[in-house]
Amino acid sequence: MIVTLDRLLDIANAENKAIGSFNVTGLEQIRACLEAAEEENEPIILAFAQVHEEEGTIDLDTLGPIMVLMADLSPLPICVHLDHCVDMGYLKKALDMGFSSVMFDGSALPLEENVAYTKMAVELAHSYGATIEGEIGVMSGHTLNNDGVVEDREQDENMYTDPVVARDFVRETGIDCLACSFGTVHGLYATEPKLNFELLAKLNETLGVPVVMHGGSGVSEEDFHKCIDNGVRKINYYTYMAKAGAEAATSYKNDGKVLFQDVAYAAQLAMKADAKQAIKIFKNK
Repeated sequence: MIVTLDRLLDIANAENKAIGSFNVTGLEQIRACLEAAEEENEPIILAFAQVHEEEGTIDLDTLGPIMVLMADLSPLPICVHLDHCVDMGYLKKALDMGFSSVMFDGSALPLEENVAYTKMAVELAHSYGATIEGEIGVMSGHTLNNDGVVEDREQDENMYTDPVVARDFVRETGIDCLACSFGTVHGLYATEPKLNFELLAKLNETLGVPVVMHGGSGVSEEDFHKCIDNGVRKINYYTYMAKAGAEAATSYKNDGKVLFQDVAYAAQLAMKADAKQAIKIFKNK
């Protein structure tokens, strides 16, 4: 069944755990995440990031209705979430489809513009009865170049979320949760992540809304638990799950007779195992 993000965040607060938000780009990932959640009997968030459409991977018009349908059929509480949306029309499209949560990411804008557009997004989302996430601070990241080499976009502490600025942002916009920058990165980690737990604790103490952690792939189990104990209630997870699927697909062999559905299913099973492990860690037990 579909629920709003705030319902899941309430559960996370009560049980001192985090809810996994799994970005999906196809049917195999949707099935992998939902099956992993059901086997662990844990609610999750199915998310679609606007950037995947911009990259040509899949479009919201195709995948969004499938996400909503399959989430609604699940016996568990499932939130259907739009991730890193930078366009108001795109955000409305997701809400019209039945998404129960959206994120407006104005972190690349000047602060005043971020506040103004996020307030508009909050008003729109709440008019649909949906939950909304905002972002303050800048996330760095790591990507593979055409030669398969990891390119490192260094994290600079000047990019981290300022607790006072973030507190005022939450109060001015009325968002339901906030994505914060405290040392995680999007994508692949070229080196061991160095998370600022002191900053995270201050953010948790100051904000008044749950803290969202982006760049969840590649963080150690110990650091995940520290993040959760310091107030993180939603963890975005994608890259290492997708990587597990790709590795299973490229290594799949079946007596030399390989059909697409066989490869796709092998990838689905690998992504399910990876998502299941993440869900176990996020339980914080």
